[in-house]
Amino acid sequence: MPAPHSPRRARIAFSDSAAKQLDAITSESELHALDRALVVVSVDPEAGELLPGDSTGPRLRQYVDDVERVRLVYWVTALKTVVVIAFIEV
Repeated sequence: MPAPHSPRRARIAFSDSAAKQLDAITSESELHALDRALVVVSVDPEAGELLPGDSTGPRLRQYVDDVERVRLVYWVTALKTVVVIAFIEV
């Protein structure tokens, strides 16, 4: 009997500003903490809370991990296959 497939993860993409923030991270522990947060939102793109806003642009979400002290602001594409990270705070 074949093993059941795990749920498909969303692909992670970074905005230009988030990519610059990512490049500025030099601490191994901060990279590890960020990696854990990225796994969470790739497995469950709705893990973060919706931020207040209007419907003229993408609905921004915020994922906060108080233990790892990571904050991600992101939006999910219409087909929920890509999570675009807009802001990183570690």
